[in-house]
Amino acid sequence: MVNRWRVQEAAREIRAGAVIAYPTEAVWGLGCDPWNEEAVDRLLAIKGRSVDKGLILIADNIHQFDFLFEDFPDTWIDRMASTWPGPNTWLVPHQNLLPQWITGVHDTVALRVSDHPLVRDLCALVGPLISTSANPQGRPAARTRIRVEQYFRGQVDLVLSGSLGGRKNPSLIRDLATGEVRRAS
Repeated sequence: MVNRWRVQEAAREIRAGAVIAYPTEAVWGLGCDPWNEEAVDRLLAIKGRSVDKGLILIADNIHQFDFLFEDFPDTWIDRMASTWPGPNTWLVPHQNLLPQWITGVHDTVALRVSDHPLVRDLCALVGPLISTSANPQGRPAARTRIRVEQYFRGQVDLVLSGSLGGRKNPSLIRDLATGEVRRAS
């Protein structure tokens, strides 16, 4: 069961520039407001991740990404919609509509519509979020709150309690234009 009050508190924190940790479908994630460059820079520093790699944006429904899809063929929209919500991340042409601190050095951005109730409730309140696995670069992704706290004690602003979604592996990543699998689930 999702604690609505805690989700609302997390939404307020995100709007104020916080970096939070939260459970997702398979592993714990770190997230923040994608439009807040300072928050994204902090998240990258906490994780030890290069801005060049780019980050995933998550949402509670496909329409939160409509601003990116204006010129997309209907087949692309249908392809994404048929796999969401769920453990599918699509690499989508960003058409220079997103800042480099989200896209890194890539012509695409990674998008996913989550099926985790807590993540969906959070995104419904704040819009799309940055989402990256909760682990320092090169370390295994956290699968427990205790591991999150061991990795990031005092570095994240809020750890949102909840349960993982029960998946064993992170999402499948595919290129929208080609259908090529970039990471198997």
